[in-house]
Amino acid sequence: MLLFYQKSFFKQKKRMGSKFGIGSLSIVMISLLLSLAPKLEAELTTVEQAPKSDGSISFLVIGDWGRRGFYNQSQVALQMGRIGEKMDINFVVSTGDNIYDNGMKSIDDPAFQLSFTNIYTSPSLQKPWYIVLGNHDYRGDVEAQLSPFLRSMDSRWICMRSFIVDAAEIAELFFVDTTPFVDAYFLNPQGQTYDWRGVSPRESYLQTILTDLDMGLRESRAKWKIVVGHHAIKSASIHGNTKELESLLLPILEANNVHLYVNGHDHCLQQISTSQSPIQFITSGGGSKAWRGYYNWKTPEDMKFFYDGQGFMSVKITRTEMGIVFYDVSGNILHKWDTSKMLYTDLEFPL
Repeated sequence: MLLFYQKSFFKQKKRMGSKFGIGSLSIVMISLLLSLAPKLEAELTTVEQAPKSDGSISFLVIGDWGRRGFYNQSQVALQMGRIGEKMDINFVVSTGDNIYDNGMKSIDDPAFQLSFTNIYTSPSLQKPWYIVLGNHDYRGDVEAQLSPFLRSMDSRWICMRSFIVDAAEIAELFFVDTTPFVDAYFLNPQGQTYDWRGVSPRESYLQTILTDLDMGLRESRAKWKIVVGHHAIKSASIHGNTKELESLLLPILEANNVHLYVNGHDHCLQQISTSQSPIQFITSGGGSKAWRGYYNWKTPEDMKFFYDGQGFMSVKITRTEMGIVFYDVSGNILHKWDTSKMLYTDLEFPL
C-alpha cells in the first residue's frame, strides 16, 4: 500500500490559470522574477516507497514510449519484464512523453490502455509507475493524465507534475515538471497547441517548482538524491542541452549534492559526466521510436556512454552503493556504471 502525503514547506495557495493564457518569458526575465518575487506558498506531494527486506531498492527507467506498441515499444516492454523479474524491482520510473503524438484527448482516450495497460503486461511490471509529463503530453488534455480516474483504471499509474518518492532514507527521487521551463513552447510552438492549465501564470509556477525543489533537497536525509525530469540538462542528441534548465535548475541540484539527473526527451540512452559538475547526467528515452542518427558532443572525455537506439535502464541502490545498467531492445547489456560512498556510521575511531 502506498502512502501519499503533503510535504509542506509553506502553506498551499491555490493556483489558477487558463488554458492558453501564458506569455513567453526569457531566461533572464524568469531569473529576475525569481530574485524579486515574494516567496510563494506551496507544497509537494510525497509518496512513501518501502525498500526491500535487505534495505535496497531497484527500479527501471523508461522514457518516450507511448506508441500503441509500435516502433519496438512492445519488444522493449518484454525485456523490461524479464529484467524486472530478475531484479525484483520495486517500481518503474517514466521520464515522460507517455502518449504520442499529442497526449490524451480525454480521460476516456483508448490510447491509455493501448499504449500502457496492454503493453506492460509482465508480472514484474505490475508495480507502481512514477510518471512525469513530457512536451508531447502537454499537447493533449494534460489534466487527463493527471486525473485519479486513470489510477482507478490501472492502479500502477502515478502521474503528477512535480513530486517526491521517498524510499525510507535510502534514496529520494524528486520529479520535476520541466516542459513549462522551455521558452520555445511559448515563443515558437511551431503550430502545436499546448494545454497550459494549471501552469499559468508561468513565472509563479516556475518559482514554486524551484522553491519547493530547493527546500525539499535541503531537508532530505536520503543517502542518495535523484532528480527526474523530461528534458535533458546535458545531451549529445538532437535536442541538445536545455539552456533554461542549465540556468535555473542545475545550480539548485549542484548546491544540494544531487547524484543523478535522469531525463528522456532525446530518444537515446546516454551518460554524461563533466569535470564542471559532480552530477551524472543520464538519458533514458529509448522506449519506442529512436535511431535519429544525430550526435554532437565536443568533449569526448565527458561522454561515458551513448547509444542512439531503443532500450531502457535499471538502477539498484543500497545505503552505500548505487549501480545503473543500460539495456538494448533485446535485453543485452550495453553499459554499466556504479559508485559507492562511505557512511559516517561505518567509520571506526580509536578511543
